[in-house]
Amino acid sequence: MRLDQFKTVALSRFAFLQRLRLPAVGLHFRPTRRGIMLAGAAVPAAFLLYVLVLLPFTPGISDIRKAKSEQPARVLSEDGKEIAVYRWANRDWVKLADISPNVVNALIATEDHRFYDHHGLDWRRTASAALHTFSGDRQGGSTITQQLARNRYPDEIGRAPTMTRKLKEAITAFKIEALYSKDEILETYLNTVPFLYNAFGIEMAARTYFDKPAGKLDVLEAATLIGMLKGNSYYNPVLNPERALDRRNIVLAQMVKRGRLEASKLDALKRRPLRIDFERQIEAPGPAPHFAQQLRKWLIAWADRNDYNLYTDGLVVHTTIDARLQTLATQAVAHQGNQLQSIANAAWGPRAGWGENRALVQSFVRESTEFRTAVAAGQPEDAVLKRLLADNAFMQALRQQKTRVQAGFLAIEPNTGAIRAWVGSRDFTVDAFDHVQQARRQPGSTFKPFVYGAAFAAGETPDDTLVDQPVEMTLAGGEIWRPTDESAPTGRPMSLRDGLVYSKNTITAQLVQRVGPDRVARLARAMGVRDSHLDAVPSLALGTSPVTLKEMVSAYGTIANGGQYVAPSMVTRIEDSEGNVLAQFRAPRPERALSATATATLLDVMRDVIDRGTGTAIRTRYGIRADVAGKTGTTQDNADGWFILMHPQLVAGAWVGFNDSRVTLRSDYWGQGARSALPIVGDFYQRALRARAIDGRARFAEPEDTGWFSSMTGQVRGWFQRLFASRSGTKEDTPQAPRPSPRRPVLPDTEADAMPPPAPASNVAVDPPSAPDISEVVEAVPASDTAPTPPAAAPTEAASHPEGAASL
Repeated sequence: MRLDQFKTVALSRFAFLQRLRLPAVGLHFRPTRRGIMLAGAAVPAAFLLYVLVLLPFTPGISDIRKAKSEQPARVLSEDGKEIAVYRWANRDWVKLADISPNVVNALIATEDHRFYDHHGLDWRRTASAALHTFSGDRQGGSTITQQLARNRYPDEIGRAPTMTRKLKEAITAFKIEALYSKDEILETYLNTVPFLYNAFGIEMAARTYFDKPAGKLDVLEAATLIGMLKGNSYYNPVLNPERALDRRNIVLAQMVKRGRLEASKLDALKRRPLRIDFERQIEAPGPAPHFAQQLRKWLIAWADRNDYNLYTDGLVVHTTIDARLQTLATQAVAHQGNQLQSIANAAWGPRAGWGENRALVQSFVRESTEFRTAVAAGQPEDAVLKRLLADNAFMQALRQQKTRVQAGFLAIEPNTGAIRAWVGSRDFTVDAFDHVQQARRQPGSTFKPFVYGAAFAAGETPDDTLVDQPVEMTLAGGEIWRPTDESAPTGRPMSLRDGLVYSKNTITAQLVQRVGPDRVARLARAMGVRDSHLDAVPSLALGTSPVTLKEMVSAYGTIANGGQYVAPSMVTRIEDSEGNVLAQFRAPRPERALSATATATLLDVMRDVIDRGTGTAIRTRYGIRADVAGKTGTTQDNADGWFILMHPQLVAGAWVGFNDSRVTLRSDYWGQGARSALPIVGDFYQRALRARAIDGRARFAEPEDTGWFSSMTGQVRGWFQRLFASRSGTKEDTPQAPRPSPRRPVLPDTEADAMPPPAPASNVAVDPPSAPDISEVVEAVPASDTAPTPPAAAPTEAASHPEGAASL
């Protein structure tokens, strides 16, 4: 295109734009008044349109109203005692009237001095903050209400420094002001703002930093805490006291400026030190903390499925826990744990086990967090090891951690599966690890009833005999397994009854060969060991596969329930805050795991464990005369002590050991389950019977005879009863108490004051506690509290066998 042609086209386009009164790019244009007005109106219109678009993305009115009445879930025991409260955070809500006026004055003077004059947004402060921000000096202009909106609804509003976030924050603040009074806003804000160290709200902050309630904070303490709101970590008075002091003085100056503190006091107050009295506030664990911890996991899933919030909807959860039994269990664990700890302290003193096992101690040091952190930072391993071994404070703390005795206890109602007591450790605040459901340890001889139960189900009888002789089994891979007992084999026949009563490994090993480990594993799973893996190998009979205490107590509950497994349950019903039932939970349906006849036989044999076997302390020391049966168990080097006792109304078991199985009580006497775990269970049952929490007269049900003769005699007996009842004109016969079994001995009403003397030391070959793979086991089996084998001529003699002395 030539130059003259280009000029002609440009002029024609300019003339067209002039007629339309539109601007021409690069050419002079004179705006009209109408154009200016339209342009000015377009900006607020677009802004209003954007606000309307954002409205659905901010918390709704119903959400904010609900926030005013948020209530955490409360967990109650069966008898109505509160055992846990599920809160969002470690917070103790206090009313505004119970908060020191110094806190309110400091907050308003520093964060929002026109708080009572605006409706959620301080326009003057917002404009000032915007001007300073545009000039490069970024400032915040949020009101207390806006901060509350941001703190309460972080997901809906967000944290990004954008215009969209500020608009969402402002919209939510307007909604809050429409529904909350000013005092409600202050109260909610002060009870929800975080203060580090898991302290939420002014009450927890006051206790954490000054060891006093929020109502007693003086002006200096209030100014210190309010000063932290600008930046909790930066103005942390524990780690950064100089910054916290400077910030506190700024808050005091703001209080003077806003007329909330006398100016004459400022200089004297600014010279005062912080005087922090710091102590972390740990949320009260409650009477059943491990139970509550496991229950929370289940409740969260239930609440999600049913569209409830566990922390805000005020749910009331009724559980199966019996508050009385829970208290008794906690006391029993604490008492026995303290006694065993004194033994462990002596066994693992600096000049005893700790000093004698240098290689093990060095392994503990190398596994510590301090060692790994130093090595990861590039320090030589040998130098780190030498430094830590010379650090007395570190070594003392490590020894206390590794040699702390731990325990677990569980009690279940056998016919319903209701969990009545759950103690997961000696002290939840020291060790929150749950030794009931989380810990898996070798059960030792407490696993043997599954072998004998499978044998009785296959037609064996308690009077059948096996020769007490050395046993050798060739395993896959050619290894030889030789299970042994504490005492040498006698070479004499022994009944299956005595094999279980005295926990003979040689007899049990032969019996598992007859029955087969697969059948034993299937029976154990059917009876309740359903979560842990069971290796179907011969040594399974002696308890080499790690299991949980919950599984074992549940499986023993199957024996107490006539061979029917009932899954353990924790909750009976869930209500809303008004008492309306949201969900009702029935007892799980029983599942037949073992025939009633085989179960009755097994139960009767396990009664003898208590009457004349390894569990006689239940009778002699604790004076328990009720119809009970049970089994003890101990594993390699006394690393694990077990005892489970069955009563018709309650089955309870305990495990005792250390978190690290390489640490033991180093005592063939105290390390046995009959002396470590049995006292917990015995103490618990003794107190429960005295408190009438369970009935000492209750007896296990005898299996019904379903033969034709029994059926006929039953019909005749019923006909005669109806006949004579109709002639006499009486109602139903008065129920009679069950007749005691003729073979049960009459027990004296006595309680021994002390344990029998320790059994003589012996050499027992057993499996290592951490060896679940049978291919690694050669000439080894886990044995436990072993006792002298009863004489062949007098297999039922009990007096000559000290308590806890037989193999468990």
